[in-house]
Amino acid sequence: MLSDPGMTIAEVAARTGLTAHTLRYYERDGLMLGEIGRASSGHRRYTAFDVAWIELVTKLRSTGMPIREIQRYAELVRAGDGTESDRLDLLRAHRARVLTQLAEVTDHLAAVDVKIGVYTDRVAARSLTSSALEDVDSSHDH
Repeated sequence: MLSDPGMTIAEVAARTGLTAHTLRYYERDGLMLGEIGRASSGHRRYTAFDVAWIELVTKLRSTGMPIREIQRYAELVRAGDGTESDRLDLLRAHRARVLTQLAEVTDHLAAVDVKIGVYTDRVAARSLTSSALEDVDSSHDH
């Protein structure tokens, strides 16, 4: 028996923000590097290595890497030494796509910033106009 019993699926879900369903899907669909260990009860037990891999898969997914590419990447990692060049090609291609997306999002953010500037100026102008009118009104009260 292992001295470290590993983490339960609920613990991994809480740590990663994924659902238990998603974690089972990752295992079933070939996204994990190996079999997830089981306790004598049959419940899944995740090692620190499993969790680190899940966190990487989550980052790849959140940057838009398709499931098929993650499956391919996992296959290459499982294949071991000699696949580094293919892994590098896959990750470089993904990085290029992420950089393109980042440039697009940065451009979109600039448009949002322009609108924020327009409305900030309008609100400030109205505030100044309101203050000026209040000053005029209060001067007539005396």
